[in-house]
Amino acid sequence: HVQLVESGGGSVQAGGSLRLSCVAYGYTARNFCMAWFRQAPRKEREVVAAIGGLGQKMYVDSIKGRFTISADNADNAETTMYLQMNSLKPEDSAMYYCAAGCPVPGTWTFASDFPYWGQGTQVTVS
Repeated sequence: HVQLVESGGGSVQAGGSLRLSCVAYGYTARNFCMAWFRQAPRKEREVVAAIGGLGQKMYVDSIKGRFTISADNADNAETTMYLQMNSLKPEDSAMYYCAAGCPVPGTWTFASDFPYWGQGTQVTVS
């Protein structure tokens, strides 16, 4: 049974920073595949950044140079993923979701690629 738990959201002023964390309990694949998605009101859920167990990383253009994704799966019982968000902008405001389990790192563009999801954590930039 896989369970994803996010933390780290909050409210900041433009230019500030936040660090999101996601613990994927029971998800220990060596070649893991995880991602951060976000969904703003009245908009579709979109991928923000993704990471694979062999070091592959992906960032969408709107956050390149500002956000950094990383992960740690040294623990045999879980994988932890992070999203360091710097130079935040009001347009970054959204509910941020952690996702895991895409079949192949690189196939991580669509929400339907991921079977496991967290509950979401709100990020508000003013």
